[in-house]
Amino acid sequence: MDIVEAFNGVKVFSATTANDREDLGGRISHWLAAHPTWTVTDKVVRQSSDDAYHCITVVLFYRDPAVTAKT
Repeated sequence: MDIVEAFNGVKVFSATTANDREDLGGRISHWLAAHPTWTVTDKVVRQSSDDAYHCITVVLFYRDPAVTAKT
C-alpha cells in the first residue's frame, strides 16, 4: 500500500463531448501552469459511458503551501 501525501485542495475536471475530451489535457496543463507552487499529491481518473455519452473525469488532490502555512 502506498502512503498518500496529505492534501488541502481538490480540483475536478470532467468532459462529456468529444471536443471537451480532446481538450481535457490542455485544460489540466493550463491549470497546473497557473498554480506552479501547488504540488499534486494524488490523482483519480474515471471513465463512464452509456448509450449516448462517454464521460471522463480527472480528480487532482493537491497541496497549496500558502494554505498549509496558515494552519
